[in-house]
Amino acid sequence: MSANILTVDDSASIRMTTRIALTNAGYNVTEAVDGADGLQKIKSGSFDLIVTDLNMPNMDGLTMIRQLRQLPAYMGTPVIFLTTESDGEIKQQAKAAGATGWLTKPFDADNLTKIARKVLGR
Repeated sequence: MSANILTVDDSASIRMTTRIALTNAGYNVTEAVDGADGLQKIKSGSFDLIVTDLNMPNMDGLTMIRQLRQLPAYMGTPVIFLTTESDGEIKQQAKAAGATGWLTKPFDADNLTKIARKVLGR
Protein backbone atom coordinates (compact mmCIF):
# COMPACT_ATOMS: atom_id res chain seq x y z
CA MET A 1 0.00 0.00 0.00
CA SER A 2 1.41 3.34 -1.04
CA ALA A 3 1.63 6.22 1.40
CA ASN A 4 -0.47 9.35 0.95
CA ILE A 5 1.58 12.55 1.11
CA LEU A 6 0.31 16.13 1.26
CA THR A 7 2.62 18.81 -0.13
CA VAL A 8 1.90 22.39 0.92
CA ASP A 9 3.65 25.24 -0.89
CA ASP A 10 2.58 28.52 -2.48
CA SER A 11 5.04 28.00 -5.35
CA ALA A 12 3.54 26.03 -8.23
CA SER A 13 7.00 25.00 -9.46
CA ILE A 14 8.00 23.64 -6.03
CA ARG A 15 4.70 21.75 -5.77
CA MET A 16 5.29 20.27 -9.22
CA THR A 17 8.90 19.29 -8.46
CA THR A 18 7.90 17.76 -5.13
CA ARG A 19 4.96 15.91 -6.67
CA ILE A 20 7.10 14.47 -9.48
CA ALA A 21 9.83 13.30 -7.07
CA LEU A 22 7.40 11.66 -4.66
CA THR A 23 5.12 10.19 -7.34
CA ASN A 24 8.13 8.67 -9.11
CA ALA A 25 9.04 7.05 -5.77
CA GLY A 26 5.60 5.41 -5.70
CA TYR A 27 3.73 7.72 -3.33
CA ASN A 28 0.27 9.24 -3.79
CA VAL A 29 0.56 13.02 -3.66
CA THR A 30 -2.05 15.69 -2.95
CA GLU A 31 -1.14 19.37 -3.29
CA ALA A 32 -2.21 22.42 -1.27
CA VAL A 33 -1.41 26.06 -2.11
CA ASP A 34 -0.98 27.36 1.45
CA GLY A 35 -1.44 26.38 5.09
CA ALA A 36 -5.17 27.11 5.13
CA ASP A 37 -5.73 24.95 2.04
CA GLY A 38 -3.48 22.29 3.53
CA LEU A 39 -5.37 22.20 6.81
CA GLN A 40 -8.68 21.93 4.96
CA LYS A 41 -7.35 18.96 2.95
CA ILE A 42 -5.92 17.39 6.12
CA LYS A 43 -9.31 17.56 7.81
CA SER A 44 -11.06 15.93 4.85
CA GLY A 45 -8.41 13.34 3.92
CA SER A 46 -5.95 10.87 5.34
CA PHE A 47 -2.23 11.53 4.98
CA ASP A 48 0.82 9.59 6.13
CA LEU A 49 3.29 12.48 5.65
CA ILE A 50 3.03 16.25 5.29
CA VAL A 51 5.71 18.19 3.39
CA THR A 52 5.24 21.93 3.89
CA ASP A 53 6.81 25.28 3.17
CA LEU A 54 7.20 27.76 6.01
CA ASN A 55 6.46 31.16 4.45
CA MET A 56 3.09 31.20 2.66
CA PRO A 57 0.14 33.59 2.37
CA ASN A 58 -3.12 33.02 4.29
CA MET A 59 -1.53 30.59 6.78
CA ASP A 60 2.16 29.84 7.25
CA GLY A 61 3.59 26.38 7.81
CA LEU A 62 4.19 26.83 11.55
CA THR A 63 0.57 27.82 12.18
CA MET A 64 -0.63 24.91 10.07
CA ILE A 65 1.51 22.43 12.03
CA ARG A 66 0.33 23.81 15.37
CA GLN A 67 -3.29 23.33 14.27
CA LEU A 68 -2.51 19.93 12.74
CA ARG A 69 -1.09 18.71 16.05
CA GLN A 70 -4.42 19.54 17.72
CA LEU A 71 -6.13 16.88 15.58
CA PRO A 72 -5.95 13.46 17.28
CA ALA A 73 -5.52 11.62 13.97
CA TYR A 74 -2.41 13.69 13.14
CA MET A 75 -0.61 13.93 16.47
CA GLY A 76 2.12 11.54 15.29
CA THR A 77 2.09 12.15 11.54
CA PRO A 78 5.57 13.10 10.25
CA VAL A 79 5.91 16.67 9.00
CA ILE A 80 8.88 17.78 6.90
CA PHE A 81 9.59 21.47 6.35
CA LEU A 82 10.80 22.20 2.83
CA THR A 83 11.84 25.85 2.92
CA THR A 84 14.44 28.45 2.02
CA GLU A 85 14.79 29.31 5.72
CA SER A 86 17.86 27.99 7.53
CA ASP A 87 17.80 30.13 10.69
CA GLY A 88 18.37 28.11 13.87
CA GLU A 89 15.68 30.01 15.79
CA ILE A 90 13.06 29.19 13.17
CA LYS A 91 14.15 25.54 13.17
CA GLN A 92 13.63 25.46 16.94
CA GLN A 93 10.16 26.96 16.54
CA ALA A 94 9.35 24.34 13.91
CA LYS A 95 10.54 21.53 16.16
CA ALA A 96 8.52 22.92 19.06
CA ALA A 97 5.45 23.10 16.81
CA GLY A 98 5.84 19.43 15.93
CA ALA A 99 7.98 19.28 12.77
CA THR A 100 9.80 16.00 12.24
CA GLY A 101 12.50 17.23 9.88
CA TRP A 102 13.85 20.05 7.76
CA LEU A 103 15.02 20.23 4.15
CA THR A 104 16.36 23.46 2.65
CA LYS A 105 15.40 24.67 -0.84
CA PRO A 106 16.64 24.23 -3.43
CA PHE A 107 16.41 20.53 -2.67
CA ASP A 108 17.62 17.34 -4.27
CA ALA A 109 14.71 15.11 -5.30
CA ASP A 110 16.58 11.95 -4.29
CA ASN A 111 17.23 13.40 -0.84
CA LEU A 112 13.53 14.22 -0.44
CA THR A 113 12.50 10.68 -1.33
CA LYS A 114 15.14 9.22 1.03
CA ILE A 115 13.74 11.35 3.87
CA ALA A 116 10.18 10.32 2.98
CA ARG A 117 11.15 6.63 3.02
CA LYS A 118 12.94 7.06 6.33
CA VAL A 119 10.09 8.79 8.19
CA LEU A 120 7.43 6.57 6.62
CA GLY A 121 9.37 3.36 7.09
CA ARG A 122 8.60 2.39 3.46
